[in-house]
Amino acid sequence: MYSTLVILHILAAVTWVGGMVFLSLVLAPLVRGRKAAPEFMALFRSAALRFRPIVWVAMAILVATGPMLLSGRGMRVMDPASWSGIVTVKLTLVALLLFLTLLHDLVLGPRVSHVSAIPESQRTTGEQIVFKTARWLPRLSLLIALAVVVAAAILARS
Repeated sequence: MYSTLVILHILAAVTWVGGMVFLSLVLAPLVRGRKAAPEFMALFRSAALRFRPIVWVAMAILVATGPMLLSGRGMRVMDPASWSGIVTVKLTLVALLLFLTLLHDLVLGPRVSHVSAIPESQRTTGEQIVFKTARWLPRLSLLIALAVVVAAAILARS
């Protein structure tokens, strides 16, 4: 049973992080390289929207399997005093990543769709901030996700 949980946890993490790497390091630069031609922007949006439910399923799997894996190591989710230092780091990064994903998908994403339709010269300061934040937030999330992977590797070796 423990091995099955580990496999599910790893597959969910690989799916989420791998998709982030693809969108951030492959597809986004292609779109920017084409000076955001409408068809490339549409491709990027379609790919990101198609990836979103996959991310949510992966997150659900990670949230479901994580506590069980902790328990298998003799730690309890509701007792942070039982956690090792690396578990604390990993879970803190995961919580931050979950928060940023929620912020991106539920708050910034819908706002960016609206702001994108407004010519840049006519955007308010708030709309410009939303647009710029939506561009750097996925990059920050990717860095945090990679840090989670590193923490997981350290945890697996301890």
